[in-house]
Amino acid sequence: MRVSNTALVLKATFLTVLTVQVDAFWRMPCRSRSGIARIDPLVTNGSIAEHVHAIHGSGGFGISAGYEELIASDCTSCEVSQDKSVYWHPALYFRGDDGEYTLVDQVGGMLAYYLLYPNAGNTSLSAFPAGFEMIAGDTNQRNFTYPVPDVEKSLWFGEYAEQPFLRQAALGFNCLNYAKTPEGSLYRHFLPDKAYLDANCADGVRFELMFPSCWNGKDRTSKDKKSHVAYPSQVMTGDCPSGFPERLPSLFYETIWATNAFKGKSGQFIISNGDPTGYGYHGDFMMGWDEAFLQSAVNTCTNLSGKIEDCPLFDIQSVSDFSSCELDLPKAIANEEVLSALPAIPGNPMIANGPGYAAGATAGGAMPTNNGGTTGTVVAPTLSYTPGVSLASTETYVPGGIFAAKVSSTSEAGFAALEVADPTPTPTPSPSPAQATTLLTTSAPSVPATATEDGVVFSTEYRTHSGAGGVTVDALVWVLDLVTVTDEGTALPTQTGGVYGNGAEKKKRHLHVHRRGGHF
Repeated sequence: MRVSNTALVLKATFLTVLTVQVDAFWRMPCRSRSGIARIDPLVTNGSIAEHVHAIHGSGGFGISAGYEELIASDCTSCEVSQDKSVYWHPALYFRGDDGEYTLVDQVGGMLAYYLLYPNAGNTSLSAFPAGFEMIAGDTNQRNFTYPVPDVEKSLWFGEYAEQPFLRQAALGFNCLNYAKTPEGSLYRHFLPDKAYLDANCADGVRFELMFPSCWNGKDRTSKDKKSHVAYPSQVMTGDCPSGFPERLPSLFYETIWATNAFKGKSGQFIISNGDPTGYGYHGDFMMGWDEAFLQSAVNTCTNLSGKIEDCPLFDIQSVSDFSSCELDLPKAIANEEVLSALPAIPGNPMIANGPGYAAGATAGGAMPTNNGGTTGTVVAPTLSYTPGVSLASTETYVPGGIFAAKVSSTSEAGFAALEVADPTPTPTPSPSPAQATTLLTTSAPSVPATATEDGVVFSTEYRTHSGAGGVTVDALVWVLDLVTVTDEGTALPTQTGGVYGNGAEKKKRHLHVHRRGGHF
């Protein structure tokens, strides 16, 4: 038997000790997709959607679905059984030089954060009402006319406090390299080009999307699915604008795409709505909770760990339960190929490079008639890696923190069973004032048990303490080494896209522990 190391070393990284009061939140893990299909009832109700979405949540979702259909479903692909909401967003494709498109692997499903930031002077906020729905982002946006990087948040007044800027500042494309301190969330508002991703983002890219949290208090939807809500003055925090007095949970999506699997291959990444820039990234949300239950959760689930296990109201599903929830697809797309060897992105949307406004389908608008082809030329700005840092203990709060969380293929109990020693922390230098501000640092979601080609598995162990100095949140980040074991006398079957390759090789997981950290 021959053993050779084929992946990164597994290490536990002590990311942050946070000694500052933070607002409550929970993160909803949706590790399994309920579908990957051209369905979007908020934009093309009753019809097949223009482009592919990765869909998470209620099994009752469909081209004409509403609140009643969602809550009537007997399943959800998210981990809390009471959550029959649906969270969806466009997928990411890679176009090779041969013109063929391949769906990029989505690592660990997605996370939907429920950040509980009340309005100034209040201690409570309202749950999403039954039938509530909204869209964040603009599928047709193809440029960013503001400074790169963003101006300091202390200067967010005038045009920087207006909705057009806040909407674009609500997008993030986080370059992942687990060997470095993570970038701050919402730091970069465009998708880096492939050369940058190959050179800098060893573990892929995390798409981030903040939804508006200020509501007009009366309309559960609107024609464009946007006009009934607005962003607060600093995107995820701050003051609500006039006409939007009621504060809802701040919804934040995170999705990791394994762009690193295409390193060294010539081609281009394109979001499924025909957007190579990232400026047109967007997401949709349909509320599927019992309204009274969600209000109880907003009032009760305030443990600073953010873990759904720490809320006594939530019923946590087994892996077999949430992973078996799948959509019934309409006949027209039931057999549509959306995964690989595709001559075009499913739906054949126009590849609109910008900088002009694209012409894709929008809520309340007509379906486009100019599908196919390419317009414009991509001009991606340059924004180098900048590590996120946490707040000084004298500060009370600044938005724009690193949000990521545990989506682990190995539970904490599993790590404990491996009897890995708790490592000793090493000091981290104090951050410079010019660095990006971080509210909370935790890990990025991991790959599931079927590891990515490079074998990396990433997860987090949380430790939360309270004391006179405030709340301390420790995050240990684990990265799993994948070892290739070759048995020269045994031939294993080939599994396309899985953990086995050609020949007599198979992968084994192996743990090593390192730790680095700091006190902020």
